[in-house]
Amino acid sequence: MAAPQDLRAVGDRIEQLLGELRAAAEPRIYDRAEEVVRLVTQLYGAGLERLVELVGAKDPGLLQVLVDDDLLASLLILHGLHPDDLETRVRQALESVRPLLGAHEGDVELLDIDAPAGAIRLRLLGSCDGCPSSSVTLRMAVERAVTEAAPEIVRIDVDEPSTDDTSVAVRFVSKPTYDHCPTEVVS
Repeated sequence: MAAPQDLRAVGDRIEQLLGELRAAAEPRIYDRAEEVVRLVTQLYGAGLERLVELVGAKDPGLLQVLVDDDLLASLLILHGLHPDDLETRVRQALESVRPLLGAHEGDVELLDIDAPAGAIRLRLLGSCDGCPSSSVTLRMAVERAVTEAAPEIVRIDVDEPSTDDTSVAVRFVSKPTYDHCPTEVVS
């Protein structure tokens, strides 16, 4: 098996190359290049959809193994094939960090999901509300858990009544979009 690649770097490189093509190529040439990316993405998405159908029908346990793989889960999300919806994945991510927050006598509550904006709104509860480590706790635990489970989330807003700064921006966008490209490319 080949050495693992930094797939975020691969996606960033795709985005960079398309940007360079857009700047340097005639619009007709750029449109063709963009179409190639879209068609390849659609082809692989259709193959992945068929794989999910076959595996899910024959062995739901194996489908869960596929879903538990970070790369495959991201591809399933990209193509709208993940068996869990966005809210379920976000709630599972928050549930996974509750023991850590509980160790600090705190908790987190999901207030809202704005799927089109790729944003969620949370409230820190208990001792985490307003404590100096709450921002660190959010960045290190909640942000990581959410972005791993739901890479389409690009912004986390936190209701913390005791502070003026209530937003923490997630540091990366996992699914850049390209003009005239209905299928997005994973980075």
